[in-house]
Amino acid sequence: MKALLLAVGLGLITVLQAQDPPASGEDTMAMSGKWYLKAMITDRETSWKKPELVTPMTLTVLEGGSLRAETTLLINGQCKEVELILEKTSEPNKYMAYGGKRVVYIEPTEVKDHYILYCEGEIQGEQARMAKLVGRDPESNEEALENFREFLRAKGFNQEIFSPKQGDTCPPGTDQEPEA
Repeated sequence: MKALLLAVGLGLITVLQAQDPPASGEDTMAMSGKWYLKAMITDRETSWKKPELVTPMTLTVLEGGSLRAETTLLINGQCKEVELILEKTSEPNKYMAYGGKRVVYIEPTEVKDHYILYCEGEIQGEQARMAKLVGRDPESNEEALENFREFLRAKGFNQEIFSPKQGDTCPPGTDQEPEA
């Protein structure tokens, strides 16, 4: 489950860096804010649990250009708060997470405010690949989803795409526990 939480966190955080490097503090602040997970896929279906609900990810730009992402996932009836740091690298659109165990790349789509987050690395002791489609609003966008499908075909994914339910908060009556 930590792998899924990490993957979701990584994917949403890196969305903001898909834009050109900011020229000023104002531009950097424009990268912060809410991002919605629209679709996701992994090549290790059996090693993670799909979230029943995902809240919008809040992204914050840190000193040096790294990013902090915060979100909540509902998995197996329990809400998990997730906070993740993506460490900026010297390569554009490339970030490291979990002590260098995962690499995250950001690909803009042809649709405004939609990005593909592609992650490779170790998850629960296995090598895995994940991809996520994220956007600024919670509404489905068929053009962005088609761009995502084309990206997945090019990367050799053949698993089913999963689109999680969106929510602003964890439902009442669910246990909420922080995820380290």
